[in-house]
Amino acid sequence: MNISEKPRVRFAPSPTGALHVGNARTALFNWLFARHYGGEFILRIEDTDRTRTSQAFEKNILEDLQWLSLDWDEGPEKDGPVGPYHQMARIEIYDTYLKKLIMEGHVYPCYCTEEELEAERASLLARKMTPRYRGKCRHLTDATKRKLEEEGRRPAFRFHVGEGLIEFDDLIRGKMRFNYTDVGDFIIVRSSGVPAYNFAVVIDDYLMKITHVIRGEDHLTNTAMQLILYKTLGFTPPFFAHHSLILGQDKAKLSKRHGPVSVREFRNRGILPEAMINYLYLLGSSKGKSREVYSLPEIIRDFSLGRTGKGGAIFDENKLKWLNGSYIRQYEIQKLTERLAPFIEEAGYDYNSIKGERLYRLVEAVRDNLVTLSEIRDHLDMFVDEKYHLSEEAMQFLRERESVVVVNAFLEALNQESGGSYHDVIHAVHEATGFKGKKMLMPIRVAITGRPSGPELEKVFALLGKASMIKRVERACLDVMKGVDPNVML
Repeated sequence: MNISEKPRVRFAPSPTGALHVGNARTALFNWLFARHYGGEFILRIEDTDRTRTSQAFEKNILEDLQWLSLDWDEGPEKDGPVGPYHQMARIEIYDTYLKKLIMEGHVYPCYCTEEELEAERASLLARKMTPRYRGKCRHLTDATKRKLEEEGRRPAFRFHVGEGLIEFDDLIRGKMRFNYTDVGDFIIVRSSGVPAYNFAVVIDDYLMKITHVIRGEDHLTNTAMQLILYKTLGFTPPFFAHHSLILGQDKAKLSKRHGPVSVREFRNRGILPEAMINYLYLLGSSKGKSREVYSLPEIIRDFSLGRTGKGGAIFDENKLKWLNGSYIRQYEIQKLTERLAPFIEEAGYDYNSIKGERLYRLVEAVRDNLVTLSEIRDHLDMFVDEKYHLSEEAMQFLRERESVVVVNAFLEALNQESGGSYHDVIHAVHEATGFKGKKMLMPIRVAITGRPSGPELEKVFALLGKASMIKRVERACLDVMKGVDPNVML
């Protein structure tokens, strides 16, 4: 794509809920487009849904965008020349353009109630017709309007669409065409005086000098309505690009019934921002055939709308977790430990009191076993003597004759004055039992950690130390003796 001037793109979330991963992907595409071409990324808050809009939701959306490193050039907390950046602070601007359209005869008041509109919709669907407004209020007389207003009805304002064709070249999907008659007269200002989405967006995008609108394919019909408004208002429209949607495994639009769908939920589960960015970038694209992990500079450099894909992108949480594990293994230990801090706190530990060299060594020991950051909770107790315990499964394993033999030899090796070196102890156990590999190492692992899996045994040795291991093995002996063959005592 040849871009002769720096583009201006925008992401315009509604603070009516958490940041959905689908919306995060739209934000990412816009941000990458701006950064790739040296343009500007604008954040606008579309807060006209007064019943569902929440300051808490807006705060979380801003935090999640910052967590993803999707910084904006203008918007909340970064005022610019075309603000304000909240739609409810722009009501007077919309009112000016509404009056212009009314004066020019493009708009008429509509007194239909929600019940009447729903009945009309149901009737059209029953007759297998397109459910669109049929223009009932288009030619009301002044007397009828007065009568309806005396009844207490407040009008919404509808745009008179008329007849014609809407054609535009989508930067992802190619040539698009809509018939005016398929659109129907649509509301641009609600009876409450609050502008409808399509009206506010056209005015905002024009006044904010947006050059490219990049969003999901579910907005294609909105684009048709908006282009009619652009033409009527005499505005030059931006370029449009409609990317595919994110789907669940059943190929339906991704929703809560598929599992976690918000950025915040994945954050709380211990997904790293780099992994989320990498995954959303690859999702549905032609990338990822020969390579999976990309740095952010590489993603910015290689980004192209043409690679985002036209078909629906199926969300695979397992693939996201695999990527997350890859990033965990690449992280510098100190930085990874800082990322783990909230999860360490949630596990009941005071991060500030335990951070330091030992914690870095612990994190280095377990990180190959982590798929998400939250899994650190499953490993911390392993290194605290007071929280050591054997599960019933572990006790059953240690009651087996061969395990008893190995643990006996292990305890004896630890009690030797020279005992303590991992390789010396393991060698001594091998010499005493003749066992090797899993047959020898698994009983030792279970005896000192209480579980059959975990970090490399040598790293566990170094972190626990000789005294701790002796204490644990002796406790394991006491716990399992009750069920051991009396001819084989530990």
